[in-house]
Amino acid sequence: MLILTRRVGESVRIGNDIKISVLNVRKNQVRIGFEAPADHPVYREEIWVKKQGPDDDAEFEEAS
Repeated sequence: MLILTRRVGESVRIGNDIKISVLNVRKNQVRIGFEAPADHPVYREEIWVKKQGPDDDAEFEEAS
């Protein structure tokens, strides 16, 4: 895992197509913005986990 420190208004790039920006920080909450092509969906972790079905886990285990 890469860990970076960013301030409000600063960004991180992933490749040429994805930009992640820190929009606001207060107490224990950080607002971040994502700019990515439509073919790169962005999900919150809890939504991504719900979208994964039982078959997806089995396929992942077989591949590893």
